Amino acid sequence: MEILPYLNRDVSWLSFNERVLDEASDPDVPLANRVKFLAIYSSNLDEFFRVRVAALRSLSALPEKKQRQLPFDPQEVLSEIAQLVGRQRQRFDELFEGELVPILKQSKVVIYQNEPFLDVHQQEAADLFHSTVLAYLQPVFVGTHRRMKRRDRLPLLESQSLYFALSMRPHQGAALPDTVSPDDIVMAYLNVPKENVSRFVELSPVDGVAYFAFLDDIIRANLSRVFPGYQILGCYSFKLNRAEDLNIDDEFRGNLVKKIKDQLARRKTAPPVRFLYDEAMPPNLLERFVNLFRLQEEDLMAAGRYLNLSDLMKLPLAKQAGLTVPVLPALPCRELDGFESMLEAIGQRDRLLHFPYQSYSYVLRFFNEAAIDPLVYSIQVALYRIAADSVIANALMSAARNGKRVTVFVEVKARYDEANNLRWAKAMKKAGVNIIYSLPGVKVHAKIALVKRRSATAQGRRKSERYAYLSTGNFNEVTAEVYTDHGLFTSHAGMVKDLEKVFAYLKKQKPISRLNHLLVAPVNLQQHYLRLIEREMDLARQGKEARLVIKVNGLEDAVMINRLYAASQVGVQVRLIIRGVCCLLPGVPGISEGVEVIRLVDQFLEHSRVAFFNNDGQPQIYLASADWMNRNLYHRIEVGFPIYDPALREEIFQLLDFQLNDTLKIRQIDEQGQNQTVEPSHKPAVRAQLAMYNWLKQYR
Repeated sequence: MEILPYLNRDVSWLSFNERVLDEASDPDVPLANRVKFLAIYSSNLDEFFRVRVAALRSLSALPEKKQRQLPFDPQEVLSEIAQLVGRQRQRFDELFEGELVPILKQSKVVIYQNEPFLDVHQQEAADLFHSTVLAYLQPVFVGTHRRMKRRDRLPLLESQSLYFALSMRPHQGAALPDTVSPDDIVMAYLNVPKENVSRFVELSPVDGVAYFAFLDDIIRANLSRVFPGYQILGCYSFKLNRAEDLNIDDEFRGNLVKKIKDQLARRKTAPPVRFLYDEAMPPNLLERFVNLFRLQEEDLMAAGRYLNLSDLMKLPLAKQAGLTVPVLPALPCRELDGFESMLEAIGQRDRLLHFPYQSYSYVLRFFNEAAIDPLVYSIQVALYRIAADSVIANALMSAARNGKRVTVFVEVKARYDEANNLRWAKAMKKAGVNIIYSLPGVKVHAKIALVKRRSATAQGRRKSERYAYLSTGNFNEVTAEVYTDHGLFTSHAGMVKDLEKVFAYLKKQKPISRLNHLLVAPVNLQQHYLRLIEREMDLARQGKEARLVIKVNGLEDAVMINRLYAASQVGVQVRLIIRGVCCLLPGVPGISEGVEVIRLVDQFLEHSRVAFFNNDGQPQIYLASADWMNRNLYHRIEVGFPIYDPALREEIFQLLDFQLNDTLKIRQIDEQGQNQTVEPSHKPAVRAQLAMYNWLKQYR
């Protein structure tokens, strides 16, 4: 049996995150955006350690017999991750300290870095420290070089929080506790309260130059106020990442919501997966803290003086002239603006929107209109991630108060949104909304809504009209401003009938059967895609043009990868647009020579999922909530939906065409899974996201 090539998913993900670093290093990207991409890289890496590295550590702790059943060696993957992250970290530091900080200075923006403040700023920093920062500091003495405190008597280190490790010597004649002698080296740690005070403090401009200071350095400059009677010998940053994925042993018995709440509380005490520390920390001090917090060698990762640089996202550079590009304002949809009623517009024909190019206000309008329309009697929706101050949730509560039957499925297992979703579920339930919580064993990742409305026929009889909204992205008006997604409004009888079956399953676990239009994982989505790939293979065998384009955020599933390999081998042109994980390796002789994979990273986060099948010149296009990952195809409820209207299919095809012909923001993935810059050609320069925006501005 032929062994087919696959790239490990975590190694592939690191290749994606390096693509984010590419944007930070691109001199053609506006300076503020380059800094923002560094923040995104850092934030991504933190989550990677808290979730993926934590999972690999768990696998590496399994008995050898069980490890042999895995398709990879967890310890080998962890070692490769350490090497890749080490190289990327060096590149990150060189970019930030060696390139971006000096360029910012040339642009009249100074970020103090391990240097004395100007006199005017020394006083400002001291004033801020005494008036605000000091109120949030919690110094913890951990012992001396001779004797350390017991770990169980120390406050818990919080995941993601920033701390200083300090070594100090008492001043001669200082009043000391009984446990400390004058010749002792005293050790302590101190929180950096970036949750309470901005990590980057804007100081007064001087001669037209803007100045910012790290909160860290403001505290460093005033440590004598925190530790009076001590000489500070050393002060070094550190932070801890803890495992943060929920681990619910049995979702089928007991109260699942309570179990989730319990797991959220346990995150605070979860095992460490990374202890990031200033590489200047002396070995003896590091050893003391390693022993104190019972860390393992594999937890340790040296870094620079300034940690947690995801906080760069909050560096207020937008108001500095010339450092950013103007934000592209969301476009109106002129054809929808011509209707007083969204439901009337949807009743006439399907309507497709493209975010963030077009305004998300039409989705909000859909829910708001349904909430107050006296003829609407039922609203059903599945929520995965919603905004902290959600307009949609408020519209649903208004609808319930207006006497409508509102049913909301709330996925309380959505990672990092568990607490927000529980909070909204409680508020909606109090308003009279029928809340259905997570199903055991699966996550509901579908982005679906169904509105039912009574109306009268010409004969005076009552009938029920049904209006659906299906999307590739969440019901979240905040992320809709930066995530690229598609949303379809439809009253297509077949699609809404299928959608009713999905909601019947969510409400009563009624088995989903005989779907004629929608693709639902794990029911028929994978099988249908496999059949469509097979059809392209049959066309290729007949000597006809056969091609497919798949755009997803992740491609991991071996079944789908194997079918794409097989399609390539019989002559199907396979073009893949994969933002993140891609375990398929293109361009391997005899296996995937007909496969091209590109990765696009730009101003907006690519999030939509699209499948295009040429079908002998009669194209079929599906949009979906599902990536081609194991979790999406087998362990989540996902919904894919066809685009039947030829004009709307043309819009999706135009989007794909722009991306496939991008000359500025794509990288080609090579047979090793690495990002390769596309060689310049004589074709006009194309930046896909900007091209799509301008196309919609002109034609929609």
